[in-house]
Amino acid sequence: MRAMTVEPGQAGSAAVDEVPDPGDLDGTLLVRGQLVGVCGTDREIAEGVYGTPPDGERRLVLGHEGLGEVVSAPPGSGFSAGDPVVGIVRRPDPVPCPACAAGDWDMCRNGMYTERGIVGRDGYGSELWRLEPDYAIGVPATLGDLGVLLEPTSVLAKAWEQVDRISERAFFVPGRALVTGAGPIGLMAALLGVQRGYEVHVADHTTGGPKQDLVEALGAHYHSGDAADVDIEADVVVECTGAGSVVHAAGRKLTSGGIMCLTGIMTSSPTLDVDATEMNRAMVLQNAVVFGSVNAGRRHWHQAARSLAAADPAWLGGLITRSVPLADWTTALYREPDDIKVVVNLQA
Repeated sequence: MRAMTVEPGQAGSAAVDEVPDPGDLDGTLLVRGQLVGVCGTDREIAEGVYGTPPDGERRLVLGHEGLGEVVSAPPGSGFSAGDPVVGIVRRPDPVPCPACAAGDWDMCRNGMYTERGIVGRDGYGSELWRLEPDYAIGVPATLGDLGVLLEPTSVLAKAWEQVDRISERAFFVPGRALVTGAGPIGLMAALLGVQRGYEVHVADHTTGGPKQDLVEALGAHYHSGDAADVDIEADVVVECTGAGSVVHAAGRKLTSGGIMCLTGIMTSSPTLDVDATEMNRAMVLQNAVVFGSVNAGRRHWHQAARSLAAADPAWLGGLITRSVPLADWTTALYREPDDIKVVVNLQA
């Protein structure tokens, strides 16, 4: 069968490869891959920045944003042939650490986890794949192909869940939210914020185009330019760019008692571009909270499925701006001007 593969650590090694069909594995689902989303993580693996193949293998099958259809399922699994399904990305470490032992693999404490299509396990970017029922999430039938958005939505479901929990520490008014970045993660952050009743503001450097249209279709406010120029005080900031200057500017928009969630990862830099003294004073004197969030646990995937099912399908469809066939999947690694979410059709 065909698969999206790369040799981790080797830039320019992305290719379509013939790999063996998944063998019989008792107790697992056999899934026919339909679509897989391509994100910044995939691009960085293809550039040789990181990624780890399975033990004993040289190449890694990419694809952690996979959507498929069950071909066969073991009795008692809760799934049947024809069911749309996605697979959870992270698997607990073998030790396991206390978090993994409690089922919260997204909070792994020793870093020995594996991840489909990223670290130590092949992903969902192939025509067929195997999936353990405990790591399978049923997709609402009403979503259809939009189920491919479930993985990135799960990341934001976790982020907003943590915001909700932190807000219960003391008096808090869930009034206004600032989202920095209008890529797929930022737009999903905006969607979930609107669903929670926040007045949402999104800052992005793009002027006009589909990103602005999508933000405004939510009833949210789009600001083209720097986060520093957004003239609001925010109760919540969800930072989705990973740019140090944006983190700094957005943090200054927090009101007293505000909460800031970092979902983007800063690239390494020889100098620290955030004034730690100023950040310390602001956090202490204003009772502010800044926290990071990555990956998602099982409950967040279910939360994401509910959020997507409650959203306007036309709006969700607007996020998918390009679809490429498996034979040409490497073209998805290169951004086009109006790209938001690019998906690979595994059956084309």
